[in-house]
Amino acid sequence: MIVGIPKEIMKDENRVAALPETVEKFKKLGFDVIVETTAGEGAFTSDDAYLKAGATIAKDAAQVFNSADIILKVKEPLFNEAYNTHEIDMLREDQILVTFLHPAAPSNHADVKKMMEKKVTAFTMDGIPRISRAQRMDPLTSMSAITGYKAIIMAAAHFPKFIPMIGTSIGMIKPAQIMVVGTGVVGLQAIATGKRLGGVVKAVDIRPDAKQEAESLGVKVAGFDVPPEIAVGEGGYAKALSNEWLEKEREYLAPQVAQSDIVILCALVPGEVAPILITKQMVESMKPGSVIIDVSIDQGGNCEITDPGKEMVHQGVYICGIKNIPGSLPIHSSWLYANNLYYFIENLLKDKTAKEFDMTDEIISKSLVTQKGKLYHQGARKAMGLSDQ
Repeated sequence: MIVGIPKEIMKDENRVAALPETVEKFKKLGFDVIVETTAGEGAFTSDDAYLKAGATIAKDAAQVFNSADIILKVKEPLFNEAYNTHEIDMLREDQILVTFLHPAAPSNHADVKKMMEKKVTAFTMDGIPRISRAQRMDPLTSMSAITGYKAIIMAAAHFPKFIPMIGTSIGMIKPAQIMVVGTGVVGLQAIATGKRLGGVVKAVDIRPDAKQEAESLGVKVAGFDVPPEIAVGEGGYAKALSNEWLEKEREYLAPQVAQSDIVILCALVPGEVAPILITKQMVESMKPGSVIIDVSIDQGGNCEITDPGKEMVHQGVYICGIKNIPGSLPIHSSWLYANNLYYFIENLLKDKTAKEFDMTDEIISKSLVTQKGKLYHQGARKAMGLSDQ
């Protein structure tokens, strides 16, 4: 079987889905690897390095898509201007695609339907369950540490004031008020980075264990009481709240948002659309010059008016909906993600002679999105109003 690595075409996406060290690992498993020329350029990896590792260098993306049995990507398929065609249209029936698809997000539903029509076998890397056996192939965790760190750095770059307390001959400049909503891996790293920069950081989460983890970093953790059976889902991760509870959370957050200079939004429900926690009215209550970094945008976003993949200013408040934050740290993020993909493929195709995937494997069944024209991803089915299967 041939593994294909096309160059990422999302704006400012510098990551690559395989590095020379994972090419060597694939070769040892019996796979051939074809890499589009300059695919690793953004991560400072040359074509020569891939050649030395045993890969074939393709002259363009078309050669990769035409040759490979498995396409490994970082981000969801996009319209390729060089070919005047969508990357999904470059895929063929039964070809395997493995990437971040975020199929539950409304902005990606059209692509999910197109992959069903094309009868592509698609797996999403954000569907991998948080279980011990899957830790080596879990990019949500590996990318989250990078995202939480960089989200604060980006916020600082757009914030028109100092973040730390600064003493001057004129007087004392107060530190920035930073609020982190959601204290998973992203949130914890954002909290730690915000504290390092000298901001006054507070966090919000509705899960008791998550609150304790954030408190261990020395920050004030806010939140209102939600029964654990309502707030906490499988594996200790967040559970989708009912509209009634979501409205209560918004009511609680409204005054907190108004007092904040920087808000980092990273509240996610695994495999489902991100809950809307920050309304347009709440954005308009913030001081001009304030900053919102909506990290959850890949799954729809926590802010009602975030524009997916873009940056905007609304009544003086900068709102960032960039989808590829880890791509701005391409060396470490590529190394982590490429190895995540390698271990996923190793598990997915451990029996390369088998005609069907082992659907009793939780890692495979929860990450499968489409196959043979059917939609399997439960979060996407729920978001698209389809019945369970």
